[in-house]
Amino acid sequence: MLILDKPYVSEFLEDTILELNLPVLKNKAAKEFKLNEDINFLEEKEFVNKVKNEESLIYSNSENPINWITNHLSFTDLPEKIDIFKDKYQFRKLLRDMYPDFYFRKVSFDELDQIDINEVKIPFIIKPSVGFFSMGVYQVNSALEWEKVRGELKKEVNNMKDNYPEEVINTNEFIIEENIEGKEFAIDLYYNDEGKPVILNILEHIFSSGEDVNDRVYITSKKIIEKYHNSFLDFLNEMGALINLNGFPMHIEFRVDNDENIVPIEVNPMRFAGWCTTDVAYHAYGINVYEYFFKQKEPNWEKILKIKKDKIYSIVVADLPNDINVNDIIEINYDKFSSYFENTLEMRKIDYNKYGVFAFLFAETSYDNWGELETILKSDLREYLKFKH
Repeated sequence: MLILDKPYVSEFLEDTILELNLPVLKNKAAKEFKLNEDINFLEEKEFVNKVKNEESLIYSNSENPINWITNHLSFTDLPEKIDIFKDKYQFRKLLRDMYPDFYFRKVSFDELDQIDINEVKIPFIIKPSVGFFSMGVYQVNSALEWEKVRGELKKEVNNMKDNYPEEVINTNEFIIEENIEGKEFAIDLYYNDEGKPVILNILEHIFSSGEDVNDRVYITSKKIIEKYHNSFLDFLNEMGALINLNGFPMHIEFRVDNDENIVPIEVNPMRFAGWCTTDVAYHAYGINVYEYFFKQKEPNWEKILKIKKDKIYSIVVADLPNDINVNDIIEINYDKFSSYFENTLEMRKIDYNKYGVFAFLFAETSYDNWGELETILKSDLREYLKFKH
C-alpha cells in the first residue's frame, strides 16, 4: 500500500503501482498529481481498515504524510518508528551505546544567539532536528565562522518555512553534533518480515570541497557496491537488534572515515531516496526498488555485478544559485544541460520557481571521464539559465 504526497511522483513509480496493482491512499496530493485513473485508489476510511485487517507493507514517496500516519495509523507501530528516526536527536540517543563518545546536543531556534561557542566541540554540524535534503545544514569550523553561519541559518529558516510541513522540516529545534570526517553514503533498504536488512542501492554523495554540504551529485557503481555492501549490512543488523523494524523501508546516510569506521548521519523513514531519485537503481542495476520492497525480493548482488559494466551512475540535482531571483529567469536550456553528459539516461524537469531546482538527471559516465562529474559538481549552472537582463 502507498501513501503518495508532494513534491514529486515519477512516471516509473506510477507505472509500477499500476503493474503491481498497489492500493494508493486517495488524498489531496494524489488527486493533484493527476495520476492514472486505473490506479487502485482507496478512500481514507477504506485505507485505514485495510491496514487494520491485513498485514500490509506501507511505503511513502515523501515524508509529508507523517502527520497523517500519526493521526490515522496510531494502532500500528509506525508512528513510534518514524518519531525515533525522523528526530535526529532521538536517533542519536537510540545509538548512544553503539557510539558512546559521539558528541551531540539539542538547541532551539530561539537559543541560537545565546550559544556559548566555547562549550561546543569544534568543528561541528548544525541542522534541523527534523529535516530534509541539506536544508538548514551548516558546517562550522571556528568560533568566528559561527557568527556568519548563524546569520545565514536564520535567513534560510525564514525562507523555507512555507515550503514544507513541520513533520518534514522543523525549524524550531536544531541538533549540534560533532563533524564526521570521511566519505558520505546514502543507502536505500528495507527490513523484511523477519527483520533482516535488504540493501537495494548504495549511493556515494560526492562534494566539491570540504565545506560543501549541497546535494548536487550522488553516484553508484559496481565498485561502490562491492566495497561497502557487507560493512553497511553489519551496521544495519546491529541497529535492527535495537528496535523492531520488520517490514520497514528507509533511506539512511553514513560517513565512512579513512579507517573504514562507519558512523550514521540520519535515517529518513518510510521512503527511499527523495524525489523518486531512488529510481536510479533501475538504470544502474535493473532493480525496481518498489517492486523489491512490496514483493520482499532481495538483489542477488553477486549475479547482478558479475555482468555489470564498470560505469558510474549518477543523480545530478540541478539546483539554482542562492543569489539569483527566480523571477529574473526567462528560460532553462534543458537541451544544453542534458547534452553535457556522456550518456544522459533520463532527465526530469522540475518547477524551479517553487523548489529552487530545475531538473533531476540520471547519467552514465565512464571512469576515465570523471572530470564530467567534477565540473558539474562545481558549476553554478548559470550557463543553462537565460536571464531578463
